[in-house]
Amino acid sequence: MVRRPVAWVAAIVLFVEAVGIALLNWFLGVVVDRQDMSLAGLDSDMMSTSSKIGGLVFGLYFGLCGVAALLVAVRNRAPGTVGRVLLISAAVVHGLLGAFTVGLVGWGAFAFMMVVLGLILFTLLAFGPATGPADAAPEGGNGGADGAGGGGAPVAAPPAPSAS
Repeated sequence: MVRRPVAWVAAIVLFVEAVGIALLNWFLGVVVDRQDMSLAGLDSDMMSTSSKIGGLVFGLYFGLCGVAALLVAVRNRAPGTVGRVLLISAAVVHGLLGAFTVGLVGWGAFAFMMVVLGLILFTLLAFGPATGPADAAPEGGNGGADGAGGGGAPVAAPPAPSAS
């Protein structure tokens, strides 16, 4: 199947992106620090420090998302609740980053963000909960053979409308 290699690729891309975003923000912090300029009265040291901290935080976030995708690839099963939340939030972040980068950076960056978004979504959807025939019948039930979907009393028809 294709789903396991896609999860591996998604994990690798997220790890590379984690390192890239951390290094980019660190570089921007160094540039701001060396410029020694103020933006609307803000302290340049504060801007430099916040850029570096923000880069480390986003790098750790994308690293955690990469770990979630890596666990999916290694275990060959759907992520747990925390992993699913991480991957869904990473998908939302990549959708938003794609919308911003198309205007700021260009179509190449947009295409990259959409490829990563597709990898994350494929990983989430391909490893979703199983919905095969074995899962259709509840334990101890008759599989919904009576039309009610889970055993028990049949559902009565609603009352007919009155003529008044």
